[in-house]
Amino acid sequence: MPLQRRVPKFGFKSLNKVEYKPINLNTLQSLASEYKLTSITLETLVSHGFASKNDKIKVLGGGTLTSKLDVSAHQFSATASAAIENLGGTVTKL
Repeated sequence: MPLQRRVPKFGFKSLNKVEYKPINLNTLQSLASEYKLTSITLETLVSHGFASKNDKIKVLGGGTLTSKLDVSAHQFSATASAAIENLGGTVTKL
């Protein structure tokens, strides 16, 4: 048996790595239009099944946003925050 198959594999895992749950703008738009929401928070996403209560949420700029929304999440991409603020909404980092 060759040496590289006999020796167990191991590597470095960062203890400080933060995993984010990605949510796109088109998901926020469909949620807001379906339930007639103007504000989307972590509790709203948890209650509608898009995230669990322990997830950290990052809003990404995928899709389009057509209505004014007040969004609060842990992180925002630059395109997502620009798209939300261009329509008059607010971005709140938790």
